[in-house]
Amino acid sequence: MISIDDKLCIGCGACAADCLLDNIHLEEGKAVYGERCIGCGHCVAVCPVKAVSIPSYDMEDVEEYDQETFVLKPEQYLHAVKFRRSIRNYENRPVEEEKLEQILQAGRYTPTAANRQACRFYVVKEQLPEWKEQVWKALPTVIELLWSENGKMAVRFEQFLEEHKKDPKRDSLFFQAPVFLAVEAPDSFDAGLAAANMENMAVAQGLGVLYSGYLTRIIGESQELKQWLGLSDRSPAICMLLGYPSVNYKRTAPRKPADIVRK
Repeated sequence: MISIDDKLCIGCGACAADCLLDNIHLEEGKAVYGERCIGCGHCVAVCPVKAVSIPSYDMEDVEEYDQETFVLKPEQYLHAVKFRRSIRNYENRPVEEEKLEQILQAGRYTPTAANRQACRFYVVKEQLPEWKEQVWKALPTVIELLWSENGKMAVRFEQFLEEHKKDPKRDSLFFQAPVFLAVEAPDSFDAGLAAANMENMAVAQGLGVLYSGYLTRIIGESQELKQWLGLSDRSPAICMLLGYPSVNYKRTAPRKPADIVRK
């Protein structure tokens, strides 16, 4: 999968030392690779002379390390984590495509198990009104399925449905958010990591996010909704709502003491 330029390689061994699978070694002062590559790109990132590349990837997308721009102060990051809120009130304002693209790129660059890079991202923006209609249409069937599995959730979904029938504008599942996102992955842990990075990028752009366990469960129980989204046989691991918050929080929210075990 990788390519090493003999003319550029200086035989420093940095790529061999950092290779997870011991797939690279030195021969006659030059790096040589074997067949066990998973395409993680560490050899590309660590090479001091740009001798390594992965032809099947977009090498133009690779960025050089810049200490001036790579500044993430611990206290600033912790403040950002503490200040994030689950947003259930959104402005009637579209999310710009360039911002949405950066959010998706944050998900794309998230590390994944064995470097599978198998997360798939589903974005509903232009067809959101139709998507919401499909969800409400599928909900009665989902409720029937849930009665034997999770009675409490079935009751809650019935409440949502009754509220929607009385006042469709209340939008108790989507909260008027202008964008719906879903992440599918063979490993839900990968999807969770990607979603966290996407949320951080969204917040950095002045947007807000709500993780919706309700929508995740509804879609997971409905073949029609999976088909509409273009999902495979797997269910979405995470569903998110995205948009500009219509509420301004003045401070962080309190939390219980951390439950920590030290040994």
